[in-house]
Amino acid sequence: MLVKVDPGSSEPLFAQIAAQVRGAIASGRVAEGDRLPPARDLADALGVNMHTVLRAYGDLRDEGLVDMRRRRGVIVRAAGDTRARLLELARDLATEAARQGLSKADLRRLIEEVS
Repeated sequence: MLVKVDPGSSEPLFAQIAAQVRGAIASGRVAEGDRLPPARDLADALGVNMHTVLRAYGDLRDEGLVDMRRRRGVIVRAAGDTRARLLELARDLATEAARQGLSKADLRRLIEEVS
């Protein structure tokens, strides 16, 4: 899994890491049962403190996306549920946008405004 951080961003490093892992899960690049890199290894690769990675992993655990087990590591849970939920929300958004007369291009611009 490829995780990158932008030290110059106003978004905290732990939040950047958690967001990228969420994205990897939602896109299917990381599947249920996959092991995430150990916190120490990921921290070394990113040049951040290990506790920064642990905080990101802790947030993901609190959201129910991963399990953290001593000596087993961090394992992805319910990746399919996350992707299915996002697809459902995307369909609902596309339907509502069409109902309000927005084109796909308008909807893309709207999404880019909020992300």
